[in-house]
Amino acid sequence: MSDQLLAVDMRNIRRQFPGVLANNDVVFSVRAGEIHALVGENGAGKSTLMNILYGLIHPDSGEILINGKQAHITGPRDAISLGIGMVHQHFMLIPVFSVGENIMLGREPVAGPDFYDRGRARKEINDLTKKYGLALDPDARMGDMPVGLQQRAEIVKVLYRGASILILDEPTGVLTPQETKELFVVLRDLVKSGKTIIFISHKLKEVLDISDRITVMRRGRVVGHLTTKETNEEAIATLMVGREVLLRVDKKPAKPGAVVMKVENVTANSDQGVPALKGVSFELRQGEILGIAGVEGNGQSELMEVLAGTRKTTGGHILLGERDITTYDARTERDAGVAFIPEDRRGTGLVLSFSIAENSILGRERSPKFSWRNVVLKLVAIRDWARRLVQEYDVRTPTIEVAARNLSGGNQQKVIVAREMASKPKVLLAAQPTRGVDIGAIEFIHRRIVAERDEGTAVLLVSAELDEVRSLSDRIAVMYEGRIVSIEDPDTPEERLGLLMTGGGTRREGAA
Repeated sequence: MSDQLLAVDMRNIRRQFPGVLANNDVVFSVRAGEIHALVGENGAGKSTLMNILYGLIHPDSGEILINGKQAHITGPRDAISLGIGMVHQHFMLIPVFSVGENIMLGREPVAGPDFYDRGRARKEINDLTKKYGLALDPDARMGDMPVGLQQRAEIVKVLYRGASILILDEPTGVLTPQETKELFVVLRDLVKSGKTIIFISHKLKEVLDISDRITVMRRGRVVGHLTTKETNEEAIATLMVGREVLLRVDKKPAKPGAVVMKVENVTANSDQGVPALKGVSFELRQGEILGIAGVEGNGQSELMEVLAGTRKTTGGHILLGERDITTYDARTERDAGVAFIPEDRRGTGLVLSFSIAENSILGRERSPKFSWRNVVLKLVAIRDWARRLVQEYDVRTPTIEVAARNLSGGNQQKVIVAREMASKPKVLLAAQPTRGVDIGAIEFIHRRIVAERDEGTAVLLVSAELDEVRSLSDRIAVMYEGRIVSIEDPDTPEERLGLLMTGGGTRREGAA
């Protein structure tokens, strides 16, 4: 294949960080007009490679050709001038600005001496969104929009800057299944219009659905170039991890015991002050996994926060055994035996500037195990504890003194999972426990959740991945508009669950 057919041609890219060879003579090429998936475990070197392509990181050696011509990319400005745009996993948007202001930021049309030309901006955005079928309201406040539309705004932002090569880093990580389908329609339309897309994802089903070709990375090297229609999930996963990966959850039937947590007609408001929980009732038993299925935004997040003591109820009762814990705060609940894996690992699960050791005791720093009289930390005990968790939960790090922000997403998640599970809780609240982590880490976290169940812990699982809910759960509670509308068996057909999740179907026992 000649260079002219390649939109991107990265040759022998090498980048070394202290203690880590992130990219080891990587060869990566993307054909013009294709959707090319880049996959690999967390820490495989994917993000480093794409940050090099976008100019955020400089390679130690190697060369880059864009559309067959040598490219010298010293920063994002160079990348943008070459037609490269990047939509990051964590959106680069300003919530208090309008959609139009976010899209135009840095390239605002002006009228007269530096006055923002709102009318012209609105017209340019409308023209762009019509051309690519990306409907958006330029005057809407970004922070008020659902995450799927925020991502759409990110895509329009890079298109406005003239991107012909789009890098999408984990674009479906926070999307609902419906939003993902809508995104894929957009991506296919973009390719039809002549764009080239690099698609980074951990979700192999989506990779197989949307891509034309796949490049697989492992530990800084490219280990495979695949044609999508000629491969499958198992083959990709094996290349990614370097061994055969169990893509299904291997578990024995549950042996549920006594009711550990009882939720009775609980109500609560959202951050906007509107009712988010509208009378939720269910029982959670020792030694079982109760999965919550539902389209995101139907009260699952608020439910987990209420149960963890980080959001106040407006009515109802929560019982832990015989104890009423409805008004407990997070610390008191933790002391009572409730562990919480939050859905936002970077915002609420970790203090990113703290070390692994410090994060490993977060929320438990006043425990007699880690401090004298709540005043002086027992540093030796903390370090021993952290080293044990790092080894037992396979956290990939050179030292426990590394700041959490320097870990890959999967290893950040493992730190949280380790901290919460190692406390030997009565109840484990697991909210999106595998969001944004690679397939090897997913397999590991699934095994640990099942092990917790088998040791007698009562597990409440919330996941946007219906496959994950179905494969891990012993019972499934379906949430819709702040209510539990049905309790289902895990072998319930996906079609029925999908119908219940969108307000259809008939209710079953246990529904509020």
